[in-house]
This record gives sequence, structure tokens and C-alpha cells, in this order.
Amino acid sequence: MNPPLVEIENLRIKFPSRDDGTQYLEAVQGVSFVLGKEKLGIVGESGSGKSLTGRTLLGISPDQAVVTADRLRFAGIDLLKASHQTLRGIRGSRIGMILQDPNFSLNPVMTVGRQVVEAVRVDNRRLSRGAAKKIVVDMFTRVQINKPDKVFSMYPHELSGGMGQRVMIAMMLIREPDLLIADEPTSALDVSVQQKVLEIMNDQVERRGMGLIFISHDLNVVSRFCDRIIVMFKGRVVESLAADRLHAATHPYTRGLLNCMPQIGGPLAPLPTLDRNAPWAR
Repeated sequence: MNPPLVEIENLRIKFPSRDDGTQYLEAVQGVSFVLGKEKLGIVGESGSGKSLTGRTLLGISPDQAVVTADRLRFAGIDLLKASHQTLRGIRGSRIGMILQDPNFSLNPVMTVGRQVVEAVRVDNRRLSRGAAKKIVVDMFTRVQINKPDKVFSMYPHELSGGMGQRVMIAMMLIREPDLLIADEPTSALDVSVQQKVLEIMNDQVERRGMGLIFISHDLNVVSRFCDRIIVMFKGRVVESLAADRLHAATHPYTRGLLNCMPQIGGPLAPLPTLDRNAPWAR
């Protein structure tokens, strides 16, 4: 049996309060899970700690964050004890992360093609720029970017939100990492492009044995695409289940999320809201 790719046990992340800095607010509270070569979905509302958990694996938590864990390992490497040089070697090449907003992730003064070429050549400086460009244009085509040669020469501000998101996805997939953390990767894409991008990521998991952490608010997409799902609320994991069992979830919070989703042909009455004064929400 292959060892797990990611091992997280009792992960806690806290931040100093704005008052005097002596009190701390715990944003992630005892999160634990193991990930193999599979697709794990993390769902929950904004502020539940989903993205923060993913960023901590990559070692890019905010400077003021205090991170502790009984275990935080990637491919056998203790990420809490790893040197800065080791973490730099892991980022991008072994762990990639697709961030939510490409406007804050892409360099505004470089063409997007040049930025992705840099990602290709970082592991192989002997690769010519012409050969690297061919690889980049091919990947742009795979993620459904029309006129990839033209987009290659564009700057980030010239792209729509959906186009920028596809460039980010291409940049992360092109290095074929062992683990991909996808934070709302398809939120700005239309349904047809979304499906194609999901197929590309699924191919990476199945063909290369890549692990995928898929962070999303879209419960329907996660239930169809992922193998397993963990549900987070206020920094805690409240439920963990197989993705195809999501709509049979029993925890009140998960049921509340499902009930808040509008249904085609459903009643026109206002959607129900979560009871945040219930015992489970405290």
C-alpha cells in the first residue's frame, strides 16, 4: 500500500487579536485528514478555514499566523520542520496552488505567456524559450483558451476574469505537481469550460497519480467531481464522507448548506437560512 501524500493531524492556526496582541483568535481548530492519490473536496462558507488550510500546506500562511500541528507532512516531509530552501523546492514543482483571484496572482508588468514560460523553464533552464512557448501554447489550448498565441502576448489586465483563471490553471498544471490545491478554480468559468478544466485535472490525478485538494462553494460540482469531501465550519471539520453520499449527509450544517441551494423548478419561497444559535454552531 502506498504511503499517504498528505498527513494532517490536529492542525491549528491562530492570529493575534487587534487589541493588544496578547490574545489570539483561532481560525483553524484541530483539522485532521489524510490524502492519497485522490480528489478531496473541502467545502464550507467563507471564513471557515478552507483556503487557510491549503495555504499552510504550501507554507504561505500570513506572517502573523501561529501554526501548530501534531503532524503536518507531505510525501514524508515534516513541513513544520522543513527549511526555507526545502519549502521553496516543494512549491510549484511538487505542490501547486490555483488561487481564487488571478488579478492578485499574476505579475501585472509581464505578459502572461512569459510568466508561464518562466514556470516551465524553472526546472529546465536548457529548454529554449521557443520550445517552452510551444509547451505553453499547447497547455493554453488544453484549458480552452481561444487564440492561445494572441493570449500569450497579453498582459493580465487585458484578460477577463475567466480567461485569467484559465491562465492560472495552465501555469499550475504545466509543471505536473504531485499535489494540486485548487481554490475555487472554476468559479469564473462558464459551464462548458468548467467541465473541460475538471476533465484536465481529473486526467492528471488518474494518469499521473496526482493528489488534488479541491476547495469550493459549489456543492454540486464537488459531489460529482471529488472522491471524498470534508465539510468545515468555523475552522473545524464537522463532517467527512464519500462525495457521492453528500446529499445524504446528516450533520445539521451540511444539511443547511444543501437546503440553501436553489433548485430548478423548486418553490419560489425564500431559501432557508442556517440557525447559528443551535448547539452544534457554538
